[in-house]
Amino acid sequence: MVIDSSPFDTTPTRTLRPTALRPKTAPVTLVRHDTTRSRAMPSGGNQGLVQTVLGRVHPSELGATTTHEHLYIDFSFMYRPARDSPSPELADAPITLENLGWVRRNYYSNRSNLQLMDVDTTIGEVRRYSEVGGGAIVDATTAQIGRMPDALARISRESDVHVIMGSGFYVGAVHPEDMDERTEEDLAREIVGDIVDGVEGSGIRAGIIGEIGCTWPLAPNERKSLAAGAIAQRETGAAILVHPGRHPDAPLEILELLANHGADISRVIMGHLDRTVFDFSEVERIAASGCYLEWDLFGNEGSYYPLAEIDMPSDAQRLDFIKRTAAAGYSDRIVVGHDIAHKHRLVKYGGHGYGHILENIVPRMRRKGFSEDTIQAITVGNPARILAFA
Repeated sequence: MVIDSSPFDTTPTRTLRPTALRPKTAPVTLVRHDTTRSRAMPSGGNQGLVQTVLGRVHPSELGATTTHEHLYIDFSFMYRPARDSPSPELADAPITLENLGWVRRNYYSNRSNLQLMDVDTTIGEVRRYSEVGGGAIVDATTAQIGRMPDALARISRESDVHVIMGSGFYVGAVHPEDMDERTEEDLAREIVGDIVDGVEGSGIRAGIIGEIGCTWPLAPNERKSLAAGAIAQRETGAAILVHPGRHPDAPLEILELLANHGADISRVIMGHLDRTVFDFSEVERIAASGCYLEWDLFGNEGSYYPLAEIDMPSDAQRLDFIKRTAAAGYSDRIVVGHDIAHKHRLVKYGGHGYGHILENIVPRMRRKGFSEDTIQAITVGNPARILAFA
């Protein structure tokens, strides 16, 4: 399918001001893929570059990158009463020191906690990330859960951090009302438009497809959404970021569906492995597909998971899984993040913030025996490679 879209902007790329604590990085070797497929942009338009909300940059400019976050999100549809310690009076209460412990355990049961919509607060949080060496953030928010291009551009500009914006469709519960009638090609055309022309007339362009939301079992329209993501990837060369359903078989089913629709699996990030797959043999099967492996819930240390009967791992357990995966030969396919989508995880509300991995996890990686090359790959090299357009 060829989608009629305008060519990419040819304005110069933006270079961030130097940040004293941002690590210097060598240029990243890019992986080139087949360029004979139909493209929505002229040859060379975005190839080898990363598309941020402020323009295109060379991947070596990103520095340390967290590949799955939310900077501006309205997650209100996820609200549900607390199961084990119901406190209806706390559902609409502001977050305070007195109720923070309850909110941390029941983080889908306080409505205010489900909204990150204060741009000034987020700018302060992302500046903290920059101060500990952060250079780039992938914002995985889609249009259905509050994506706000202008807000992301302001956050990037005022925090001095590159922001890569997502495009696509989240889980079925928030799909557009006309989703049943829309075809795969219709959905793909919208995604490609976000990447090529910009979102909703803003001129601010998406730089990744996703996070594509999936449940278990996959709903028909979620299958359609995945197929559209594969089409859009073929048209643009952008990477795909997947939110799998909460079942160990979900990642491989999704990868098979994407492959059957022509997606380049080496350009797919399989997210949320830390709440989905707990058997290392399953991780190896997913890794063998060639996709990127994302452990993206760092900082979420509580074993209690409000959405399913899952015992969540600690950061130490995440690192043990990652170290074993790297030792198995997949260190060039691992990326990490925090998936911050709730107030209680922000520094302002007593949380760890977007800088947790750089500030706390990287030192722990060194103590656990990770090599500097592996740490550099996971935090800098791998994100730069997957985020550069093929």
